Amino acid sequence: MEFDRSGINALMEITARPELVFVRGEGSWIEDHTGKRYLDFVQGWAVNSLGHCPPAVVRAIEDQARRLINPSPAFYNAPSMELAKRLTGASCFDRIFFANSGAEANEGAIKLARKWGRLNRNGAYKIITLEHSFHGRTLATMSASGKAGWDTLFAPQVPGFPKARLNDLDSVRALIDAETVGIMVEPVQGEGGVIPASREFMQGLRALADEHGLLLIVDEVQTGFGRTGTLFAYEQADIQPDIMTLGKGIGAGVPLAALCAREAVSCFAHGDQGGTYNGNPLMTAVGVAVFDAMTAEGFLESVRARSRQLSEGLLALSGKWGLKGERGSGLLRALVLDRDDGPAIVQTAMDASPDGMLLNSPRPNLLRFMPALNISQEDVAWMLARLDETIAKVRA
Repeated sequence: MEFDRSGINALMEITARPELVFVRGEGSWIEDHTGKRYLDFVQGWAVNSLGHCPPAVVRAIEDQARRLINPSPAFYNAPSMELAKRLTGASCFDRIFFANSGAEANEGAIKLARKWGRLNRNGAYKIITLEHSFHGRTLATMSASGKAGWDTLFAPQVPGFPKARLNDLDSVRALIDAETVGIMVEPVQGEGGVIPASREFMQGLRALADEHGLLLIVDEVQTGFGRTGTLFAYEQADIQPDIMTLGKGIGAGVPLAALCAREAVSCFAHGDQGGTYNGNPLMTAVGVAVFDAMTAEGFLESVRARSRQLSEGLLALSGKWGLKGERGSGLLRALVLDRDDGPAIVQTAMDASPDGMLLNSPRPNLLRFMPALNISQEDVAWMLARLDETIAKVRA
């Protein structure tokens, strides 16, 4: 299939893209304009939680598109109510605000915390975040993020986000002052190198927040909706946060995100928060279908089984090639390399013939794996074998 290259020049240049165009996908496989197939272990950066074009999502879109697409957020609609009811029923939260992206959900969490601080902590507004964290690409969420270089990229930053260190409770404690309103943490730092927050750290943050009357905010944009083997990652720490954000996997490929809060924190007044497309029935109908698939009997058990298979396989490769091990949670994992050839491995895997493979190297010495949560045992095995061959080729 030929494609008009002039369309490439019409797109704004924001990242380096390979010279191919994807045209269709099914499950864990995606196909480009030449007909070449790729096993996809990126899945839109953990977005396609049920793989490419999952039938349940396709059906939900088709059915809802025939009924009602967007009545405006000034009115109730049935799918948004159904999804909100499912989320509150499965979590410790009482109120849900739907958005279109994880960054928008995190921006809402920041606004909600600051409003709560104004009402309950004499105007406190600072939210302690962590070095190497990633919370989005709006000005406020970039300021909240601990990504290197972002402090000057669109200066001046939004103030009020002092940075502590992951799994170092004392570094968090040292930043608390009278202007602190909350602590914001990713249960696994995905962009930061797939580094999990320890159970002890998460429990310590909850205790620290309780001690000082602060809010605990968990950014589960990447870890939520089954990615770590439970519906939400915070469950594994046996804590109850005050605010949680969801994105990526909640929509299984469509733009959907959520800001979840406990009743005592839900202090937005009319007009404080909104958005033209937020909570529209087309997207929230997809969210209902995804939730029901994730909570179906045996689904999360399968995620945990594939997680064990992937982890054990990556450890075996690490031992064979003298690498530095693997880490992660559920089906969000990383292979730590012993040199900076991650990008070369990604490129070689993509270029392989007849079938390629899509991998991600967020850092030169790291490979990140974010497959569909319903990936088959056979596809995980295929990836591990092909990765072994790819490393051999790159290091020949």
